[in-house]
Amino acid sequence: MELSLDEIERVAADVVARGDLPTLGQEPSRTYRLGIMGGTFDPIHNGHLVAAEQAFDDLGLDTVVFMPAGRPAFKQDKQVSAGEDRYAMTLLATSDNPHFLASRFEVDRPGITYTADTLERLRAIYPENVELYFITGADAIADIVSWREAGRMASLARFVGATRPGYDLGRAKSAIARSGLSFDVTYLEVPALAISSSYLRERVRRGQSLRYLTPDAVTGYIHKHKLYGANQLGYGSKGAEGRE
Repeated sequence: MELSLDEIERVAADVVARGDLPTLGQEPSRTYRLGIMGGTFDPIHNGHLVAAEQAFDDLGLDTVVFMPAGRPAFKQDKQVSAGEDRYAMTLLATSDNPHFLASRFEVDRPGITYTADTLERLRAIYPENVELYFITGADAIADIVSWREAGRMASLARFVGATRPGYDLGRAKSAIARSGLSFDVTYLEVPALAISSSYLRERVRRGQSLRYLTPDAVTGYIHKHKLYGANQLGYGSKGAEGRE
């Protein structure tokens, strides 16, 4: 899946022109660490944010880029909110953190989104002194060996598996070991990962509050745009059907 020189130059020029990714790698003698927070973010929640912040601190990352998937390969048979909405919520959720960045890198790319393609393009854009750290859930790490071009992915980036307290890492570790692939995985225990996007969607459908589960700006966006069955008039009001 090697990219042609023309494609590398086109992708790099487009990204630089839009300012959609951080500028890293300027000092050849220094090693930079770029965190890539992948996910559908439908919607983004505090678990995602806490996991990214912990990875930033624990692994000494220079910045973390949140990349909402465009058309995620593993959710082709499921209903997913529009990429524009998921990107907008991600932008709102990360805007007050100086070392977080929301990117349209995957949302704007045509076709089905594959992590291998994303990492390939990022590796082509950045110099070798920029290390890539792909942050995802530990449950995804368990399945990563079956992803498209898993062996290529292992050579392009280090992986960070964010886990909730009490999560059994046995399945993930044994799957990596059996694959024979050289995945470099760091596991981080993140208490806030006890919540999930599906849990938030269900709470919205039931008219329940999202307070302290996702940033207030994201809650406001969900109700303003009536995502997940939200009743716009009910946001912020009182009563069984009007809770935020």
